[in-house]
Amino acid sequence: MECYKIKWRPSTKKDLKRISKTEVHRIIDAVEGLCEEPRPSGVTKLSGSDLTYRIRVGNYRVIYEIHDETVLIEVVKVGHRKDVYKK
Repeated sequence: MECYKIKWRPSTKKDLKRISKTEVHRIIDAVEGLCEEPRPSGVTKLSGSDLTYRIRVGNYRVIYEIHDETVLIEVVKVGHRKDVYKK
């Protein structure tokens, strides 16, 4: 199986700057793990889109889209669980 390429949106890089360094390392490790298995156990598909999924990393959530046709994972948003779903 081909490894998925991971693309971070500029807004997600900005999101990571607001999080403590130890949590950022855990989040990056979790996202890099998606390269081999984009739908690991514990992943939740979000309603409203066929592409959008969420993983938990402690109190933080990573929302991402899986593009199977281009073998790409795009990280859409990273944030604390109380704030990540607000628009």
